[in-house]
Amino acid sequence: MSARLALTEKILVNKARLGLNWKQIAAELGTSSPIIYTSALLGQFPLAKEEAARAAHLLQLSDADAALLTTFPVRGEGCVMPPTDPLVYRFYELIQNYGMAWKELINEEFGDGIMSAIDFNMQIEREPNPAGDRVKIGMSGKFLPYKRY
Repeated sequence: MSARLALTEKILVNKARLGLNWKQIAAELGTSSPIIYTSALLGQFPLAKEEAARAAHLLQLSDADAALLTTFPVRGEGCVMPPTDPLVYRFYELIQNYGMAWKELINEEFGDGIMSAIDFNMQIEREPNPAGDRVKIGMSGKFLPYKRY
């Protein structure tokens, strides 16, 4: 197991032991979205030095752990494809069922290109519904046209 995966496990254990939730943690770390901070603490984004120091204090991590939180990640490390977790698998299933339709509709509207996952915003909200609350996810990524060279 890599040092970063081991740190992710330590973060999850300390989060549970301290009775924290991701929104509380995000509020203590800075002004970025809870999605970004959660992803960073799960090993998918680096934190700024100040954010890492606050995370280390809050989650009772070492100075070495804080330093590791600022390094460039190996994105996707530890992820299994196809995903085995049922909730994560449903996103994979969305790509399987709607991915080509999304591609066609985006290309038709914007041209030949992609939606950036780097210049990107996302929101997750609870949508009350009498038949059972719904998960509402909004995503917005910059369109990047393919260039000829």
